[in-house]
Amino acid sequence: MLKFNLLIFGDTGWGDEMLFSCIMTILVSLSAMGLGVFIAIFTAWAKISGNIVLKIIANFYTTVIRGVPELLVIYLIFFGSSAGIMYISKIFGYYGYIEFNAFTMGTISIGIISAAYSTEVFRGAYNIIDRGQIEAARALGLSKINTFIKILTPQILKHALPGLGNVWQITLKDTALISVTGLVEIMRQSRVAANVTHSPLTFYLTAAVLYLILTSFSSKAFNKLEDYSNKNQVKA
Repeated sequence: MLKFNLLIFGDTGWGDEMLFSCIMTILVSLSAMGLGVFIAIFTAWAKISGNIVLKIIANFYTTVIRGVPELLVIYLIFFGSSAGIMYISKIFGYYGYIEFNAFTMGTISIGIISAAYSTEVFRGAYNIIDRGQIEAARALGLSKINTFIKILTPQILKHALPGLGNVWQITLKDTALISVTGLVEIMRQSRVAANVTHSPLTFYLTAAVLYLILTSFSSKAFNKLEDYSNKNQVKA
């Protein structure tokens, strides 16, 4: 049975807690997406650089991350990172317990997952560009750096926008999985509230509405960005 009176703000309701959890979801999504794009830039470059070793490493990374369940990736990073850092610290004589906070681990976990998908988006956007433009830039005497910054980057970003919009939607919804790290985002707060009030339908339905609002707003925002990037495009 739905109990909407539980969603009021103040000491007697859970409205403020749900609002804060929504803000936390947005913050970790933005942080993870930023980290993912940063990693993806280098990973995509490794795939198209022509260096066999870098290409193998990049392909291995994207294949593994995209090929195993995302929750498993989060578990491996969450539990494996602390164990790995503690192992390294023991080499230098520190035997204390090391643990990252939930926000940091959530950002890193979702960011690494996001990067695997963003890598393919950037690689695909690069492959769309006519290679004749690169040859023309060389003929004009532009360096590789100037060619990349002034000619390739604007076009890559333009072609990558739709794909990055999809990755953002995935990243936003994947934050529900990091509730296992203890981070109080929408899904974890809904679970806590449902257990305390014994009204799971109310809070899980609220969570669904919050995710729907966030994804709908994000979709419109990316559509605006795509329209803006295409407004000066000359149609053949």
